[in-house]
Amino acid sequence: MTEPRNLMQGATGDWEVVIGLEVHAQVSSKAKLFSGASATYGAGPNENVSLVDAAFPGMLPVINRYCVEQAVRTGLGLNARINLWSRFDRKNYFYPDLPQGYQISQYKDPIVGEGEIEVELDDGEIIPIGIERLHLEQDAGKSIHDLGPKESHVDLNRSGVALMEIVSKPDMRSSDEAAAYFSKLRTIVRYLGTCDGNMEEGSMRADVNVSVCRAGNYAKFRESGDFSFLGTRTETKNVNSIRYVKQVVEYEARRQIEVLEADGEIDQETRLFNVATGETRTMRSKEDAHDYRYFPDPDLLPLELDPAWVENIRSGLPELPDAKRKRFVADFGLSQYDASVLAADRGKADYFEAVANGRDGKLAANWVTTELFGALNKQGLEIDASPIGAPALGKLIDLIADGTISGRIAKDVFAIMLEEGGDPEKIVADKGLKQVSDTGAIEKAIDEIMAANPKQVAQVKEKPKTLGWFVGQVMKATGGKANPAVVNKILKEKLGIA
Repeated sequence: MTEPRNLMQGATGDWEVVIGLEVHAQVSSKAKLFSGASATYGAGPNENVSLVDAAFPGMLPVINRYCVEQAVRTGLGLNARINLWSRFDRKNYFYPDLPQGYQISQYKDPIVGEGEIEVELDDGEIIPIGIERLHLEQDAGKSIHDLGPKESHVDLNRSGVALMEIVSKPDMRSSDEAAAYFSKLRTIVRYLGTCDGNMEEGSMRADVNVSVCRAGNYAKFRESGDFSFLGTRTETKNVNSIRYVKQVVEYEARRQIEVLEADGEIDQETRLFNVATGETRTMRSKEDAHDYRYFPDPDLLPLELDPAWVENIRSGLPELPDAKRKRFVADFGLSQYDASVLAADRGKADYFEAVANGRDGKLAANWVTTELFGALNKQGLEIDASPIGAPALGKLIDLIADGTISGRIAKDVFAIMLEEGGDPEKIVADKGLKQVSDTGAIEKAIDEIMAANPKQVAQVKEKPKTLGWFVGQVMKATGGKANPAVVNKILKEKLGIA
């Protein structure tokens, strides 16, 4: 029996929150799903529109094979069943930005069936989230209402753009789980190269389904499959941020609990999220499947996939984040946390591997995650725009490993590389930053410090843990160039510390 988790407390008792996400991911493709028109973002209004997209009479859709391949690749990355036979349907509804009066989608026979992914939460817990289906469909255009006081405009550039709708099972039980799932899904499609995940451009957005039920009812749903145990759900449309997904769940769950505890009823409806207030509001009553009058599209034959073609796509899949995370732990000795941070983005993972190969993996991870990522965050840069390339950072780590420079001097060299670029070996040579291992020079500095600080000498003999003060003074006196290991060794000998 499923134990209640992440309970929300109400005035009349505990409640469970149940969440499902319908994620619309734009297929990374140069052309649209059923026409040769460009799917590139950023064109002027109605520049990327063919006669098919505009629904001119007599224009027939032609399937884009590459979009089908991208959907199959995504399904395989979600550990999902690939349906070798699938079909396109017409979903009938009427909006100004839908010129056909229907959307070509997949209803009962999607290209991808059930699957499952693992989601890691902030506390390290890993939970499975089920995938119900993935289907291909065309996007609608965009209505624009703010160009004039009395009229609306329609931009059909997005009309016909290929979308993958990835529908989860109602397995998420908190805003944190929903946010983690959305983030993981984005990571997977970006690894696969099937969607760029640019939410600000509308390439990936989520419809967030939320319902609440009394504690214990979710377990009854699991045992019986009866959705009535979960309560009436609402759907908040077009949420295009991981943070906003979390806010929608938190607001909507609290709102529903308050309505139910006041003896009200939850309406099955579609809602919109106001990012300024953090609240949802009613958009329209929620349609059921029969309202769309689905029927098979008469202009498109069913998709029949060759099993060998599917297996060929499978063999070409990249290493995905879960496998990469496990390998980073095994091969480089990283902690689960560091491995997760690095594997969460393919570009960052590739950069780290280029730095770490043949070197101390933990030292490489520390420099990449702490120094480099910190610097990039300050400058608002992504890893592919890093002013320090992986080979250069690897060389800097080599200089630390072979004792040429200390870790403290390395940070100074790193700062120069960040601002001016350049080869770390040349920077060290030109600026005279090479670490001092000459015992004579180090002994001289130590003798001078000990002579000037007799009280500290007496104290460190009684409390050896205070030796760090002397190390710091020696490093200061030598401009940070003294070899710390040599400094420690000589200090202990001179002070008689074991």
